[in-house]
Amino acid sequence: MIQLTPHMRIFQCIEPVDFRKGIDGLAAICRQYLRQDPFDGTLFIFANKKKTSMKLLVYDGQGFWLCQKRFSRGRIKYWNNNGGSLSAPQLNILLYNGSPNGSKLQKPWKKI
Repeated sequence: MIQLTPHMRIFQCIEPVDFRKGIDGLAAICRQYLRQDPFDGTLFIFANKKKTSMKLLVYDGQGFWLCQKRFSRGRIKYWNNNGGSLSAPQLNILLYNGSPNGSKLQKPWKKI
């Protein structure tokens, strides 16, 4: 299970990635293009060319986690073309609705 924590480093790949790549291919992108070590616990975010899907790659100390989210409707509305990092709350919102700008998450619990 991947747990997003406030102190977690989260990097976003600017360029779209071929989603036929698996763990080894994405880890190579982390090393070659992002100049980051994929084994240090940093979470990496990748998007496909159409921005309809995202992949997350993270090493948890025992192995890699590779997760994919494909949006059933629409596309990722926000993608930081300047690169850099996101905060854990921004990533949560990005995963929830495709844009961390001005969006809010739904409340996790509803009173009945």
